[in-house]
Amino acid sequence: TERGGKRLRPCAAHAGYFAITGEGPEYATLNLGASLELLQTYLLIQDDWMDGDDERRGGPSVHAGFAKTQGDAHLGASLAILAADFASGFAWELLGQTPYQGQRMQEALALFGRMHFEVVSGQQLDLLKHDDVGLVHHLKSGSYTVRGPLQLGGLLAGANPQQLEALSNIGQPIGVAFQLRDDLLGTFGDSAVTGKSSGNDLRAGKFTSLIAESRKVLGKAEFAPIAAALGNRTASDSVVETARRLLESCGAKSTVEAKLTSLISAADQALADAPLRHEGKVMLEQLLDRLASRKS
Repeated sequence: TERGGKRLRPCAAHAGYFAITGEGPEYATLNLGASLELLQTYLLIQDDWMDGDDERRGGPSVHAGFAKTQGDAHLGASLAILAADFASGFAWELLGQTPYQGQRMQEALALFGRMHFEVVSGQQLDLLKHDDVGLVHHLKSGSYTVRGPLQLGGLLAGANPQQLEALSNIGQPIGVAFQLRDDLLGTFGDSAVTGKSSGNDLRAGKFTSLIAESRKVLGKAEFAPIAAALGNRTASDSVVETARRLLESCGAKSTVEAKLTSLISAADQALADAPLRHEGKVMLEQLLDRLASRKS
């Protein structure tokens, strides 16, 4: 957690809070932000093990680090699962220490639980390579990446139903766009910038939006160079590079990029129409700009 990361979820919660109040102490969302960051840590620890990722944020992933120090891969994975459980427990503890007023605490707990349920459901569908990649993105990233944090910040500030709906309308497309950017970076990103092995999504066999789009336009024989890299942990760099070139030449990369641009435009329009305070809108505009240009 302390290595850094994008801190997108705490930023979204902070923006949601100030979009409602327009004022308040800078530390107003501190516990909430820390809770969301630890929720992310919990999910990443498990995600890295499931995907076989040995790097995270420029260093060893938790299961890889424990495997090295303990000299035992199974023990390393077991300790990583427990570390994830600790992070989840601390996340709920910090949420409970967030100063929600009256009924808002129950609403926040229910929302946090729903976010948790949806992201786990999305991960399950992802592992099973569900055909509806849009549904996977809606569940896995749409809720807990931006929409949920925005609404949690709004609840903390006393948002009314119309304002909560506006935050949802802004957050949902941003969250899905975030996942599409992740798909692009996981295949085409610079490992020196992303902190993860280049082409790792292909070697891990992830059914990303890029794979889904390529399968729409390529026949079985044409898809073979991608299949040679997909799910092949020992695929050489040249095999991965051939797959990447095909994902680009068949139009999958440009299609995903166009969808991402469309989602950002939808979020931008929802933001312009939202009954929110100027201070929060400025923060949300900055989040959108960061998402549109991020390289990691």
